[in-house]
Amino acid sequence: MKKVLIFLMTMVLTCSISFSYNSDIMNIAKREYPNDKQMQQYIYNRQLSAYNYMATVSDKEVEDIATYEYPNDYSMQQYTYNRQLSSKNYMKTVSDNEVKNIAIHKYPNDYSMQQYTYNRQLSSKNYMKSTTNSRARNKAIRKYPNDYSMQQYIYDREVY
Repeated sequence: MKKVLIFLMTMVLTCSISFSYNSDIMNIAKREYPNDKQMQQYIYNRQLSAYNYMATVSDKEVEDIATYEYPNDYSMQQYTYNRQLSSKNYMKTVSDNEVKNIAIHKYPNDYSMQQYTYNRQLSSKNYMKSTTNSRARNKAIRKYPNDYSMQQYIYDREVY
């Protein structure tokens, strides 16, 4: 008897949670398209699909980033989750530890910005290695010793 009662209580709770999320998702659709039932259904389906996707994700840290950025938009959570996870995996493969540390220090909780910063800083670091005007290079390094993209900006401003 207890098992049946526990099962029934679990089912009621699951249904009420499911109903709550379905209502939340429908509210998202109605907010976006208050006068268009067809678009509401489209948004509802897209949001529901993204909600179901987010229920299956495995990286809790990245999930937290996505849900923090978009607490009321499952579709954007899914997009952000995938972008952040891809960038997190990318950052595991990079080879220049100095530039990696710059990116992590600047954006400790945003893998996509880490990837962007890493690529930008690495490009500028390589650029600065190829510069020929030592006076402008030294000025840029002195002014921004830990930021290769700013070094490049200062160098170019001095030379061109």
